[in-house]
Amino acid sequence: MGRIKTLLVKRIGRKLIKEHSQEFTSEFGKNKELVEKYTNVASAKMRNVIAGYTARLVKQKTILENQPRKRVHEEDLSKFYE
Repeated sequence: MGRIKTLLVKRIGRKLIKEHSQEFTSEFGKNKELVEKYTNVASAKMRNVIAGYTARLVKQKTILENQPRKRVHEEDLSKFYE
């Protein structure tokens, strides 16, 4: 079981990914520097939590991009409505 992230962490993380998606990577150390650069978070712990969350978002994004999309097969329902 993982730790629950607060809405503040999620909001800031998503906003950073949205605005600077090409710069963030799945590496925590690089993300930590970028969070320091783009935000004014006072505590180091909060900065680290946001950097870890952005790394997780980037990993999830790359996994979703590499997986083939599932197609929902549409059935011909005309046989039921004659």
